[in-house]
Amino acid sequence: MKSLVVFLLISSFAFGQKTYQKTYFDNGNLKSEGWIQNNEKTKYWKFYHENGALKKEGHFYKDKETKYWYFYRADGTKEREGHFINGVKSKWWLFYDDMEIVDHKCQLKNNLKNGYCLMYKNKKLISARKYKNGKQLKEWTDLKSFKKENNLRDLQ
Repeated sequence: MKSLVVFLLISSFAFGQKTYQKTYFDNGNLKSEGWIQNNEKTKYWKFYHENGALKKEGHFYKDKETKYWYFYRADGTKEREGHFINGVKSKWWLFYDDMEIVDHKCQLKNNLKNGYCLMYKNKKLISARKYKNGKQLKEWTDLKSFKKENNLRDLQ
């Protein structure tokens, strides 16, 4: 009986261990790196383009994306960033042009635009759009009409 208890303690300790894992492309460049626990991605991970540039980085919990993530193009410029909850895009996401300037930001829910998207040009707001389940409902091209028809608290 005593040996069974010791075996169970050792087994649970071994299976609960976190290990740092790295994978590589055929060309030898790093493909991904991060923590594995119970055969699932956990904690902070980084993924790379085949050319070696950072592709994306963020947290996992039980093999699903969680918290805030960053995504990059193969040339290293920031492409987008935003929140995940249990592997699903949600809350505000920022999208960048090739010069890493915010070109639009959108509220997402269940991986779809759901709420407002604010469109920018030369760092100035040029229009706003409202979406429900990925379908555009309306667009405003001037701030005055947008403010008149919407509750700005919805933008939080």
